[in-house]
Amino acid sequence: MFLARLTKRVGIAATTLFGVGVIVFVLLRVAPGDPIAMMIAPGATPADIAALRAHYGLDESIPVQFALWLKGILAGDFGTSISIRRDVLDLLAERLPATLELATAALLVAILIGGGVAIVGTMLRRTRGESVVDAANGLLLAIPDFVWALALVLVLGVFYPVLPLSGRVNPQSADDFATRFYLVESIVTLRFDKFLEVASHLVMPTLALALPLAAVITRVLKQALAETMVQDYVLLARLKGMSELRLILQEALRNAVGPTLALTGVQFTFLIGGTVIVERIFSYPGVGNMAIDAVINRDLPLIQGLVLAFGLMFIVINILVDLAVVALNPRLRHG
Repeated sequence: MFLARLTKRVGIAATTLFGVGVIVFVLLRVAPGDPIAMMIAPGATPADIAALRAHYGLDESIPVQFALWLKGILAGDFGTSISIRRDVLDLLAERLPATLELATAALLVAILIGGGVAIVGTMLRRTRGESVVDAANGLLLAIPDFVWALALVLVLGVFYPVLPLSGRVNPQSADDFATRFYLVESIVTLRFDKFLEVASHLVMPTLALALPLAAVITRVLKQALAETMVQDYVLLARLKGMSELRLILQEALRNAVGPTLALTGVQFTFLIGGTVIVERIFSYPGVGNMAIDAVINRDLPLIQGLVLAFGLMFIVINILVDLAVVALNPRLRHG
């Protein structure tokens, strides 16, 4: 049953990814603008322009271009960036770790904040404190991540400059890392000075992304806990003298976390895509920041590679979340 479900999901994922590739490829070709026009030097001859178009395969028909691109993808060749003049796969491998670390850090912070507030709100249910929690959570829901980013820049970067405003590390420290996963590497190698440096650059973009997601987690988990707290087994445990906090943590939380986990997984995929604006504000060198430059420069190979990378991450995360929900729910696991 598990293998059949996994095989079906992988098949659907491959079909979805192919469809995304087709749509993006065609839309980029029919959209106004010529990427070659942004590359040619003043005084270039028509022969120079034609040679450059031929070099990037833009002189063929759209079906032929797509066939050549798909053939390259299957061989592990995502093409060469028009604006940066580097292999697209190398650029993705260079920038993707930064975005993954940022999104993962934001997810963990959102889970801690959202889960904590949901538990507090559940303990304060039917009191004035619950109204305060709900009002504060509604405020968090109403403010998008880029507004939080700008507010954090003003408060912690301008008025009280206690945190760095841009980058992942100080420029002179970039060569001190053997991998692109700076945060993970600093922890594994026990270089806590580097960890503090990387973490200080992560604080503001992480909070900007985490606060709206924390509000979503709070709302869903608090609602799930409210429904679970009136179940018979919880009432029986209360009659046995369990404290309210112990009831929530030991009895209610494990049964309420399923819907929250499913929603958090979906929101995490949106979180990765949402890093685009936040990375731009903080000049954070991730794939989101690179995506904006690729669109501005009409860098077709890079845009196509970025879309495929985002699509693949979304699909993999959703599959993992579905499997985790099934693993936590015995009725789904044996159904």
